[in-house]
Amino acid sequence: MRLIELNRDFYTRFGDSFSATRHRIQPGVRRVLELLKGDENILDLGCGNGELARVLAQRRHHGSYLGVDFSLPLLRDAESVPEVFSAKFLQVDLTQLSAFSDQLLAHGGYSLITAFAVLHHIPSHQLRLNILKTVRQLLQPNGLFIHSNWQFLNSAKLTARIQPWDVAAISGSEVDAGDYLLDWRSGGAGLRYVHHFDEVELKELAEASGFEITETFYSDGEGGNLGLYQVWKLGM
Repeated sequence: MRLIELNRDFYTRFGDSFSATRHRIQPGVRRVLELLKGDENILDLGCGNGELARVLAQRRHHGSYLGVDFSLPLLRDAESVPEVFSAKFLQVDLTQLSAFSDQLLAHGGYSLITAFAVLHHIPSHQLRLNILKTVRQLLQPNGLFIHSNWQFLNSAKLTARIQPWDVAAISGSEVDAGDYLLDWRSGGAGLRYVHHFDEVELKELAEASGFEITETFYSDGEGGNLGLYQVWKLGM
């Protein structure tokens, strides 16, 4: 799929410059960390440069942690997590998550799976649904799935960075409602695909993949509304 290739190329070419802008976790993620007991076995989908793992190490988290991402430049930065924390990292293409499920389960069951600023880079309803169904299989019975999605339309500055699809030689017939193309200006000019979720669409995805939403909140950015966070548990 062209949209997948677009983002794969972006995070390969601009992984280093992107990582340089991600050396602190978002306020919404810090709020999520306050929910933890410290012994959770965590699978971090789209772990990026490992910043979450570094914060967990500072908090003396004593559960296991496995971070997965497809970007080798970001994973190289992730290896700088303090040795006192037993963090592991693995290159995984999230668009093919089900193919890695046995390998991920070999590291143990997960009481918490996170996907911060990840799902909005996954194109197509069916592909998102496939990933969420795999997440369900990887979770322990009482586990939680916590994720955030970028609300860039709440920012006039970010909205101004939306580009027409033809800039990337993509036809409007290849994309869905809520799909956008945003430019990147650090370390060179780039383009990346982003989907804008609202609460209605996330509710439909949760129900279709066998989850129940237990909490929704907004955080991040100057207005405190650039990230839509949700906590999901396994449905009955």
